[in-house]
Amino acid sequence: MLMPMINVISRRDFLGRGVAAAGLALTSTAPLLHAQDAADNAGLDFPIMDLHVHLDNSTLDRVLALPQVRGLKLGIVEHAGTKENVYPRVLSNDAELQGQLDMLAGQALFRGVQAEWLDWMHCFSPEMAAKLDYVLTDAMTFPGKDGGRVKLWEADAPQRVDMSDKEAFMDRFVDWHVEIMAKEPFDIFANVSWLPAPLADDYDHYWTEARVEKLVTAAVKYGVALEISSSFKVPRLPFLKIAKAAGVKFSFGSNGRYPDMGKLDYSIAMARELGLTKADMFTPAPDGQKAVQRRKWS
Repeated sequence: MLMPMINVISRRDFLGRGVAAAGLALTSTAPLLHAQDAADNAGLDFPIMDLHVHLDNSTLDRVLALPQVRGLKLGIVEHAGTKENVYPRVLSNDAELQGQLDMLAGQALFRGVQAEWLDWMHCFSPEMAAKLDYVLTDAMTFPGKDGGRVKLWEADAPQRVDMSDKEAFMDRFVDWHVEIMAKEPFDIFANVSWLPAPLADDYDHYWTEARVEKLVTAAVKYGVALEISSSFKVPRLPFLKIAKAAGVKFSFGSNGRYPDMGKLDYSIAMARELGLTKADMFTPAPDGQKAVQRRKWS
């Protein structure tokens, strides 16, 4: 169902306003040893990977020329799902996905997609999806009162999903995270614990221990890694401590559009604070063990 375009800004514009300007001098084309050197400099025992990078309207050559991606292994994700999802590019069938894979072939980087909504799997064959290194998704598109897709960062979202009772909305939002994990075969939950504007200033109030534990329990059950997002600086430390204690795997993500990919200050700071090691970190699974192969494909 197409929704009216009221006070709409793109996720790219939204992120461009919100991404921190500070970055690390961390190339996906560099040998892995260089990535480990960068990790050593950051006080970590694992190679640093930014697995949430969007090309959008930029080019791979421009991205790889950025100084902050030196020593960093990148994962390029393109939005994937039906054309109802409006982004600069949306992959919606096997041919389009194969074209994306071909474009990135031969590069020292990971190839993924950012899955959109609960029906993205219907766009691709399991065999084609298995060619990806990983699948990433988030919960920032939410069911509206009319059943349509609402981008929660847009100005009219509070009315379209009804946030008049913020506690009730928050419970629905947590349930939405769990539903996504229960129904979709994916590897990384991105932008975890991000809140829409009416709730954002009271993050610690709304992310109660009970709500965090409900989300974390689902992540462990379904084998989903949680992204530490440097663009939104979430999850915050108390959330991350609960997740680490439960045995959740983590990934780093800048959610970067040119020229902001590879800026992982917050992710690295949280990893240091938590004492994360290689055993805590998500790495793309070998063939046969990816989420799209482990989970039921519907």
